[in-house]
Amino acid sequence: MHIGIMGGTFDPIHYGHLRCAQEALEGFELDKVVFVPTAVTPHKPEDGMTPAAARLEMVRLAISDNPGFEVSDIEIKRGGRSFTIDTVRELSGQGVEISLIVGNDSFNDISTWCEYETLFTLVNFIIVARPDYPPKKPAEALPVALARNFWYDAALECYKSSWDKTLTYAGTTLFAISSTDIRRRVSTGRSIRYLTPRSVADYIVTEELYK
Repeated sequence: MHIGIMGGTFDPIHYGHLRCAQEALEGFELDKVVFVPTAVTPHKPEDGMTPAAARLEMVRLAISDNPGFEVSDIEIKRGGRSFTIDTVRELSGQGVEISLIVGNDSFNDISTWCEYETLFTLVNFIIVARPDYPPKKPAEALPVALARNFWYDAALECYKSSWDKTLTYAGTTLFAISSTDIRRRVSTGRSIRYLTPRSVADYIVTEELYK
């Protein structure tokens, strides 16, 4: 089984997340994409973050009609700061191949991730474009010694590594949508229609989030 993992705060989840996941699902012939909401994100301040239970529920609502999507509460149950390496180790198993779906803004800062060197030995990377964030190639994003383990395979249109893993820059549809902007719009009484699924928008209203 080949699964994609998309982690994030999802505060809230929006069409940018969903479309990237769908295109990765189809383009890389994944068996499923698993959305993993964080408990506490190491790179973002915890103050003001919506409770994990609400963020998890918004993901559940957003993906409920897609059989290729799942949501996992693995990081929320674990508690504390959420590190991708811990999640990968828990989800890895015999016969399971994992690809991490990350924005190029996150990959550009991959060297700040916990045990990031080990991640490259365990998973493939699917790097999706984000507006206003020019992508960095392995030689730019990684220390020289680590970058030497990657080479470009023109036939496969991806980077391959010494650990028999791949790193691919995926040409997904660009959506200039951000969770920050959605929260700001809600707080100022503006519409978020067509930015996130109706079920998520209704939940935000019902639970009085982002006021």
